[in-house]
Amino acid sequence: MARSAAAAPSMAPTPGQIPAAAGEIARRIGAAVERRLEAERDQLPLWLPVMLGLGVALWFVLPNPVAWRAAAWTALATGLAALVPWRGGRGWLAVALGALLVAAGVALAWSRAERVAAPVLAAPAIVRLDATVARVEPLPARGLVRLTLRSAAAGVTASGRPMALPPRLRINLAEADVPAGLAVKARIRLRARLLPPPEAAVPGAYDYARAAWFTGIGATGRGFAPVVILAPGAAAPPLRAALTGHIVERLPGSAGGIAAALVTGDMGAIGQADSDAMRTAGLAHLLSVSGLHITAVVGATMLLVMRVLALAPWLALRLRLPLVAGGAGAGAAIFYTWLTGAEVPTIRSCVAALLVLAALALGRRAMTLRLVAGGAMLVLLLWPEALVGPSFQLSFAAIVAILALHDHPAVRAFAEPRDEAIGRWLGRHLLLLFATGIAVEAALMPIAVYHFHKAGLYGALANIIAIPLTTFVIMPLELLALLLDTVGLGGPAWWLTGRAIGLLLGGAHMVARLPGATAAWPLMPTGSFALMIGGGLWVMLWRTHWRRWGLAPLLAGAIWAWTPPPPDLVVSGDGRHAAIRLADGRVAMLRDRTGDYMRDVLATNSGVAAPALLSDEGGARCNSDLCLADAGHGAGRLRVLMVRSAYHPPKPALVSACRRADVVVADRRLPGACRPSWLRLEPATLARTGGVAILAGAGRVVTVRRIGDHHPWIRPMLPPRRAAWPAGTRRPGP
Repeated sequence: MARSAAAAPSMAPTPGQIPAAAGEIARRIGAAVERRLEAERDQLPLWLPVMLGLGVALWFVLPNPVAWRAAAWTALATGLAALVPWRGGRGWLAVALGALLVAAGVALAWSRAERVAAPVLAAPAIVRLDATVARVEPLPARGLVRLTLRSAAAGVTASGRPMALPPRLRINLAEADVPAGLAVKARIRLRARLLPPPEAAVPGAYDYARAAWFTGIGATGRGFAPVVILAPGAAAPPLRAALTGHIVERLPGSAGGIAAALVTGDMGAIGQADSDAMRTAGLAHLLSVSGLHITAVVGATMLLVMRVLALAPWLALRLRLPLVAGGAGAGAAIFYTWLTGAEVPTIRSCVAALLVLAALALGRRAMTLRLVAGGAMLVLLLWPEALVGPSFQLSFAAIVAILALHDHPAVRAFAEPRDEAIGRWLGRHLLLLFATGIAVEAALMPIAVYHFHKAGLYGALANIIAIPLTTFVIMPLELLALLLDTVGLGGPAWWLTGRAIGLLLGGAHMVARLPGATAAWPLMPTGSFALMIGGGLWVMLWRTHWRRWGLAPLLAGAIWAWTPPPPDLVVSGDGRHAAIRLADGRVAMLRDRTGDYMRDVLATNSGVAAPALLSDEGGARCNSDLCLADAGHGAGRLRVLMVRSAYHPPKPALVSACRRADVVVADRRLPGACRPSWLRLEPATLARTGGVAILAGAGRVVTVRRIGDHHPWIRPMLPPRRAAWPAGTRRPGP
């Protein structure tokens, strides 16, 4: 016993042994990381845009400059610390480079937001102004024409006082109010009701204020007749507008709108019902110019050039026709990108196509994940704000999923060319197409749910038919029709194009009517979305067995997204509109008259597809002024009082109803005596919070605006309330 007691102190580590043990553990961890990354050395370049994008995402997610600086300095310190144990291997160098790219991403997004800064309208106003037309976008399906204007320094309010204006405006005009001869570069005078770019109406909705900040739009609104042309614009409409008008004239209705979208990217002529059907069927990507359209244009150009040049033996023997055809394809891609408006998604697809053509010219493999990584890196360096938009996420997720699937050894072996009967060849390729569709749908579903709160269930099946129909039938027929129109013989080709687009629309409507064609999904937590994206990238970009580790965050994010209950009350930022979840789980709208956009926003963010009207529900007590109803059920049930009239309700009745409510919602200032037991959601409160979603069962309140959020579109630069008229200038006339 004495021997044991004496030996006990010698078993405890000495002070010098603790740092040594810690150092040994760190050395072993570092060696393990080094071995892992060395085994994945060919995949390491794929993570460069991921780490840069992580830094960009941190800037958008974190609220203020203190947090942005902390993130950047932490990443920078991590990168420099990783260089300490570096002894020439790839592992620690990759860690250091990744951390430094995170810091660069934060700085890149911050600097981009500062560079594009422009004044934003402070408050709604009716203004008379002079402006120059920068862009004209017809929207025949809505009976509107959208104008992008470069405004003069100031306008005149309805009371005749001068008012400073943002330099760039977006205004809608009714088609009947558009004067003859309105064109780009025209100088016009009009009266308009202007609004600051609207933020997200409710939590999880589209934030136009953020998008407008990066495009320099300082105000939006509606113009009124008369619109006077002070100076004429361009003699002829731009090629894009002229081509769109020609196509819509030859194919009226949504068929012409879809045909125009495939050629010029202009979707303004597509009817709302057809647009909704395409979106529900998972075919909306066919309407926005992307990699599919660029690929079809490049492929058709290369095939045509190859066939034509091969007809001349002298050229075929002396020129490398594939290189010539590739050059023509590159030119076609650049021209098509310019023709469709050179939007960021189209530029991204054009860059990818040019990289593929360059790889073919160098004798390299045409499509690889490294090419995709290079395209993503270029887009992030030029437009870092594209990262947080659904277009960037959807397009890159789709192409990464396709390449990752086809790069798997088993799939690559199954797809290898072989001698076989035509039936087996067709069956094998249909199976590959179906598997690709499933992989793409799985990759896109979290992104679609996070941004649009909807998930289609039959998209993979619909795309098996729709993509070949669009690529190999509709687009070639439309090109033929346009070519024949140059000699006045395009009629039959347009008829065939219309029939083919009719088949596409008919299939979309058929799929959209199927039971369970789309599932509404309430607000997804940003943390769960990040886990799923991170886990999915881990699975798709690594090649050794540790890629399976990505399944853990992927599943955790999916479970997290599934578990939160849907909101019991959703209120718009102006307090006018609300959706309430009743005890039976159905969702009802406060106002009988609600615009299609607001109705869709409230419904999808509440997790339903077709809301009811609160005034039709027996469980709610409504009159012309007020509605009193219970939100949720069980212990988390809330008694909600909502003002629904355009007039002020009698004060005694309102105060009495307030005493019986937990939450009061109003689009006007409430009297001080109105005291619910919990929340007063009136304009003064909503001006600080923005739209609100209440999860009564979970005890959570989610708001559009976060406390301490200092992103520039939340606190934008405001023009002065008044503007002095510069010397030698004249106020806009009436």
